Amino acid sequence: MIRGVGLVIIAGLIAAPGCLERRIHITSDPPGALVWVNDAEVGRTPVTTGFTYYGDFDVRTRKEGCEPVSTDRDQWAPIYEMAPIDLVPTALPFTIQHTVEWHIDLKPVDPALSEPEGLLARAKDLRAQAVPAKPEK
Repeated sequence: MIRGVGLVIIAGLIAAPGCLERRIHITSDPPGALVWVNDAEVGRTPVTTGFTYYGDFDVRTRKEGCEPVSTDRDQWAPIYEMAPIDLVPTALPFTIQHTVEWHIDLKPVDPALSEPEGLLARAKDLRAQAVPAKPEK
């Protein structure tokens, strides 16, 4: 009788396997930046997207009036998703969620450099600093 109950429990666990949900939640300051993860557009911040594998992620953000940001994020798997331990959470009859939180700070573009005249003036200043003046004879 006890053996039969044990078999029913095991059969139930096998028939109703669980699931591991992996998500990345990305925020930015200021919010509303367009985000790409591994060259796939995922939306505007704050945004949550799913992912399949842990590892290295290429993250790019862009917002009007701010300098674009390109960064790499390395995400390690939690201990319960490492082999052979990962067999247990996969077999459980419920979903385990793991959400990774990333925050990206965007810097505003210098207003002087956003206008053509300001950009040209800055370029002339930099050129003057880089190229020494010709000595007078």
